[in-house]
Amino acid sequence: MEFDITRAQQPSLFRRLGAMLYDSLLLLGILMLATALVTIPYEMITHTPIYATSVPLTLLRLYLLAVVAAFYVYFWARGGQTLGMRAWRFRVIQDDGNNLTFGSALTRFDWALLSLLPAGLGLWWSLFDRDGLAWHDRKSHSRLVMLSQAAG
Repeated sequence: MEFDITRAQQPSLFRRLGAMLYDSLLLLGILMLATALVTIPYEMITHTPIYATSVPLTLLRLYLLAVVAAFYVYFWARGGQTLGMRAWRFRVIQDDGNNLTFGSALTRFDWALLSLLPAGLGLWWSLFDRDGLAWHDRKSHSRLVMLSQAAG
């Protein structure tokens, strides 16, 4: 589905943060389940807490990062919205107005991660950007657009 970006309104930083909070609550539950699926069998087999040694702990962290990436990439590529974005009535599209592909959603996630690491500076940048875009919007050639009341 193509979206006309010339008439699209950008969501405010408040809406972005609201959707991030909503998604973080959902992700918390998913990450708890993902952690249990790995740590319980590991500790039953090895009789050692996964947190006791650095290699299993590092692998667990990478696994959980992959779970978070899969969450966002799946929702962005499938329909352009996470559940938080749906609640706040906006979605992500490519700069040409088309839906994100799997590759473009993965690129957006990578840039979003880098954008949020330095105290969220890449997100705060949207307050000063002439188009209201965050760093990861610019670098991934994607943008957030508001939806009408009926479309949400």
